[in-house]
Amino acid sequence: MKYFFFALLFFLQLHAQITAYKITPDNTLHVTKQKIKILDAKVLLFQKKKGIPLHEISDLVYENGFVYFVSDQGYLYKFFINIRKNKISSLQYLDAYVLKNKKGQTLKNKKRDAEGLALCKDRLLVSFERKQRVVWYSKNGLKIKKIKIHKDLQNKNNYASKNKGLEAVTCNDKYGVVTAPELPLKNTDVKYHTLYTKDQIFKFSAGGSIVGMEFFSENTVLVLLRDFSYLTRRRVTALMKVYLDTCSEFRVCKSEVLAKLDSSNGWKLDNFEGLTHMYANKYLMVSDDNENMLQKTLLVLFEIKP
Repeated sequence: MKYFFFALLFFLQLHAQITAYKITPDNTLHVTKQKIKILDAKVLLFQKKKGIPLHEISDLVYENGFVYFVSDQGYLYKFFINIRKNKISSLQYLDAYVLKNKKGQTLKNKKRDAEGLALCKDRLLVSFERKQRVVWYSKNGLKIKKIKIHKDLQNKNNYASKNKGLEAVTCNDKYGVVTAPELPLKNTDVKYHTLYTKDQIFKFSAGGSIVGMEFFSENTVLVLLRDFSYLTRRRVTALMKVYLDTCSEFRVCKSEVLAKLDSSNGWKLDNFEGLTHMYANKYLMVSDDNENMLQKTLLVLFEIKP
């Protein structure tokens, strides 16, 4: 009977789509002091589509009811999301694509390590971690063209390590494409993270690693950060505002911490890496399960308090 129960549980998990998940701690003090409000959280568990597994989600974008996810295995996924009464009521898996070059060839090895995703002018922007670059893609994963990035980002030897490349990307009409490495470059002050446009830099003081970005307003960027201790297994997910129009002569900009979710305070966190704006003050963030059975792909709906 015991083996039957575990087999049944495995079967149900295998065929699950979204299941409820409680991310918030029992101590409400650690919830109410945040400047964001968690509305809902779901575990995503979908079967392969066209032979493509749904794992290692690194970022997402929202557009008129559709959500696109990108994986650091070089996959792109399309879903339809239904929000009712501030809850994720359904998530319909529509399609999956493999990121390809202009010739229609699948990206190979280190070239496929996609980490950041943004939607700008009806096209997708993807930033890559290992072969550091930012590329325009169609919504079915076909490369359109690579864009020029800041000169400091063009030398691979400037990065903190091979696996600390362009983790996040976003864009708007005023600043164009904004991207950032996960950790400060070797030749910069490690006390500051730096956001880069093609010609400008914007520094802000923060700990942890940059994993996601999204414009909050014309001059303000939301930055998602993470910290993880391999020794204690403690996870921290933080959300900050960085004001690009309020910077010193040394390019250090005003910043504000909106939330600091700490697993040592009871937050049930995973490896959150992606952030996207939906509408009004509603946002989604997603976690990377590292293709590890002990981790989860979590999709969290939250709002920024007025």
